[in-house]
Amino acid sequence: MPFQTVHADITTLHVDAIVNAANERLLMGGGVCGAIFSAAGPARLQEACDRIGHCDTGSAVATPGFGLAARYVIHAVGPVWQGGGCGEKDLLASCYTSSLDVARDLGCTSIAFPLISAGIYGYPSAGRGPRRGERRHRGLALDVRRHGRLPRTLQVEVGPRSRHDRKPPDSAC
Repeated sequence: MPFQTVHADITTLHVDAIVNAANERLLMGGGVCGAIFSAAGPARLQEACDRIGHCDTGSAVATPGFGLAARYVIHAVGPVWQGGGCGEKDLLASCYTSSLDVARDLGCTSIAFPLISAGIYGYPSAGRGPRRGERRHRGLALDVRRHGRLPRTLQVEVGPRSRHDRKPPDSAC
């Protein structure tokens, strides 16, 4: 089961599913989320998300890929970084494994992940260079592989932080 890190535009990858770094309300956002919505067809993707309505942090849900090369968009909600004492590590791992569970249930054999929670959600690898983020992804993939949830191909999109990203308001856990 190959694990591959690629530096690419996640919206152009030819995989069964791409993972969107989503918010709980499944609304179009900025960064990777905004790029996925724009490429898929924002109105159609938002309508599909509105039918689902909500996704808890650490969980994932799927919609069609619409205008994307990927058949599906798996919307995974990662944690907002609160300093590390609010269960962020477990919630982040859960959104990856939940995404893989959804992909397996859909019959997917390939999936592409962005660095979930590394943008406006402020997870520490953001701003510390892509190498650190790649190591985090590799560690999560190896942990997930032990549980037998990894599709045949896992591709990870790693890109520069958007100049439009901004930190969400602080909140207690």
